[in-house]
Amino acid sequence: MDSTPLIIALGNPGPQYERTRHNFGFLVAEAMLAQAAGRKSMALKTLQSGGDFELYSLNFGGMGCLLAKPLTYMNLSGRAAARILGRHAICATNMVVLHDELDLPLGRMKLKRGGGSNGHRGIDSIVELTGTADFLRLRLGIGRPQYSADVAKFVLEEFSAEDLPVVGAVREAALKGLALYFRRGLTEAVQLLNAFRPPEPSRPQETMDTPGALE
Repeated sequence: MDSTPLIIALGNPGPQYERTRHNFGFLVAEAMLAQAAGRKSMALKTLQSGGDFELYSLNFGGMGCLLAKPLTYMNLSGRAAARILGRHAICATNMVVLHDELDLPLGRMKLKRGGGSNGHRGIDSIVELTGTADFLRLRLGIGRPQYSADVAKFVLEEFSAEDLPVVGAVREAALKGLALYFRRGLTEAVQLLNAFRPPEPSRPQETMDTPGALE
């Protein structure tokens, strides 16, 4: 890699959005932060906790990297991305964006570089303000509502209780896949993440028990 990698998770700030489908990127980031908080070897440090973003440094997958959560709303996510890239002299090709994806079912994810935004306003904002679409995206499936007119409402709804075990499994697998990317490269990470399938539910009462589980 040519510069420090930046992981930027997309979501909306505020407690009213914490459990919503549109905040899937934030949920993965929070699991990563919880993992790092419990492991001294990950050397977690808070670099910024207000303004347009939260920014952390940590060792992840054997590599020093930055992790960001924009504190703007979703359609202004590019503001944080552009500022962090500029301030830390990071090449946009070393950015990994974690975001929800309507065209993948819940429980599936896909790691890919470049491509269109599929109407995701956070991705649109990042492309507009960084001037490139040539960054990695970890697309976290949330599925689509039955009617396209319901999309705006759907993404801002909370995951159901039945969804939470799958969300937890995805978060755990996402961390493993991202760590593999930093250790071994894109090809092996793509193979792991894109082939992931959530386990069949075994206990109806099961809840998210991965690091940083929702409470």
